[in-house]
Amino acid sequence: MSKFDNDKVMPRYMAIAVVLTLIGFAVIGKALYIMTAKKQYWTEVADRLKRDSVSVKPNRGNILSCDGQLMATSIPEYKVFMDFQAAAFENDSLWLAKVDSVCEGLHKIFPKLTPDEFKHLLEEGRHHVNRNGTVGARHWPIWPRRIDYNTYVEVKSLPFFNMPKYKSGFHEEPFNSRRRPFGSLALRTMGGLYGAKDSAYYGLELSYDSILRGTPGITGRRKILNKYMNIPVTLPIDGGDIVTTIDVNMQDLAERSLLDMLKSPQVNGEMGVAILMEVKTGDIKAIVNMIRNEEGKYIEAVNSAISYRCEPGSVFKTASFLVALDDGLNINGHKLDTSYVIHTGCGVMPMYGREMKDHNWRRGGYGDINVARTLEVSSNIGVSHVIDKIYHDQAERYVKGLYRIGIGEDLKLQNILPGYRKPIIRMPQRKKNGHYDDDWYATTLPWMSIGYETQIAPINTVTFYNAIANNGKMMRPRFVKKVIKNGETIREFQPEVIKERIAKPEAIKTMQTILEHVVSQGLGRKAGSPHFKVAGKTGTAQVSQGKAGYKSGIVQYWLSFAGYFPADDPRYTCIVCIKKSGLPASGGGMSGVVFHHIAEGVMARHLKMRVEDAHDENSIVIPDVKNGNAADANYILTKLGVDKRVSQPENSSHDITPDVTGMGAKDAVYLLESRGLRVKLQGRGKVKRQSYPAGKAVMEGCECILTLDNNI
Repeated sequence: MSKFDNDKVMPRYMAIAVVLTLIGFAVIGKALYIMTAKKQYWTEVADRLKRDSVSVKPNRGNILSCDGQLMATSIPEYKVFMDFQAAAFENDSLWLAKVDSVCEGLHKIFPKLTPDEFKHLLEEGRHHVNRNGTVGARHWPIWPRRIDYNTYVEVKSLPFFNMPKYKSGFHEEPFNSRRRPFGSLALRTMGGLYGAKDSAYYGLELSYDSILRGTPGITGRRKILNKYMNIPVTLPIDGGDIVTTIDVNMQDLAERSLLDMLKSPQVNGEMGVAILMEVKTGDIKAIVNMIRNEEGKYIEAVNSAISYRCEPGSVFKTASFLVALDDGLNINGHKLDTSYVIHTGCGVMPMYGREMKDHNWRRGGYGDINVARTLEVSSNIGVSHVIDKIYHDQAERYVKGLYRIGIGEDLKLQNILPGYRKPIIRMPQRKKNGHYDDDWYATTLPWMSIGYETQIAPINTVTFYNAIANNGKMMRPRFVKKVIKNGETIREFQPEVIKERIAKPEAIKTMQTILEHVVSQGLGRKAGSPHFKVAGKTGTAQVSQGKAGYKSGIVQYWLSFAGYFPADDPRYTCIVCIKKSGLPASGGGMSGVVFHHIAEGVMARHLKMRVEDAHDENSIVIPDVKNGNAADANYILTKLGVDKRVSQPENSSHDITPDVTGMGAKDAVYLLESRGLRVKLQGRGKVKRQSYPAGKAVMEGCECILTLDNNI
């Protein structure tokens, strides 16, 4: 007989099965609840505990001037936050005890908000209700903007915030911030970054972004024993540095010279451009783009030097005459040269139903002048008469000549400086009957020859004049010399020749002589210098107002001067352009003056000052030796063969209080305490005031209070 009692055992098995089934359903139900209702919460927990592939940003490379000075660099900045679900908030007693002192400290660091406002802000974050129903924000901003490293250290040192990150909840988010030690100097050329995205959007920052940015790394994160550990997978590769052709001193000189003229009451300019180019290499040593904003301040908002195409005016006459001289064609049976005489009359000449006027037509004009004098005085009648006589029936040849000499050349700068716009010089088209198209009028060629009917940016004009200075060799403008990394050059950009010769050598030589005479005895006198020769050409053009043309009632002028110096051995080519409304308007008297200041300032840097020039053979030069190690000074002077004189002052300087204003706190304290004074500090930064006057006899043990200021 079986010992198994079916009636007793089966109910027990059934009860166990039911319980297990209910437990299974409970597990499945709980799993579904976690997967749906609690999904967001556990996703956030998982993200905090584990990240398999966290991107690590590399350090962005620097932008350097031609002599290695920092023009753009990256420094760390931080946004600071609170996690009100951290360990310290499980029992709010610690927070409630420290919150007032925390808010007082934040107010001292960020004076714009009062302690009560900070307390309200933090309490709002502590009571914030999240999507999942939990109370306390996990990423609550303490301050809305980024702060620098020094400020971050100050905030982190406050009570409560100075506890471990996962206990206090205080945490930060680092960013790479772009800083320019020279402020807005060459801003549009250097470029900029979108702050929130750390991505470039204009200038060299954008063009060389792939080099400057570097390669991000990858790291894994694991939470071990309540702490996170970073496990590097791929190390980031920092970006390379680019060395530009910009010279900081020349850039500053050009900017100040242009701004002074723009701000002058006589000019009150709306826009200004200045470009300084090295003749032999095409290196851009300075490029200034100023525009007046709605507040009346001048800022670098648009790179007008490469993008502002306009009718260049009389600086274009040089190109017109160079084409004619290079072609060597006859005019009225006479080969065109500088001796050819042009009858400009009283300064007004009818030309195909319109009047061509010289700037001095109210004073009777220039009468009979030769070709050279035509450019010296910038005669519209003289230039247009010659070009029309030679090319009236072969305008295509004239326009092809303009492209041949490089004034219409596409410099292909789009990949270097985004925003570059190539010149527009329209080519005449003939119909089947031999006549020109309807949009090519009889007046088009004469007016084109004096700088209208074309659209050219200043960078193209200065490149053309640079080719004349360089004996016909046209160089492509160069903005970046090389890329370096860890002190080694990894890529170099050599000077690039666009055209080996823009015109015949004799034509170039003739034009060089004429341009020199424009400055020495023509309208460009104010651009000249008594210390060295200057060559160049003035330009004054009325600016078209779009569809309204030149008769909209608002008269604007584009004033320019393009030239090079020193004329007998050219080193630099420069163009200065100013846009202004109303009269007076003079390319030579306004842009030429800026050119003069730039040229003299640049050339002053090349003066070699020798100590021998300051004394004769009977003079004895003895250098001053400051207080220091007398034995070392004696050794050096003996080796140099310099006689030494030792003089002792009646009163030792150690007994006199030194002037420490402008010094750092550390140096100032050392200097004063070494003389027996007791020093107290107030504030942060450099010394602004000292309570114990400089020059007063030191009384040992006296107190000196130093007031410090960050703005010094």
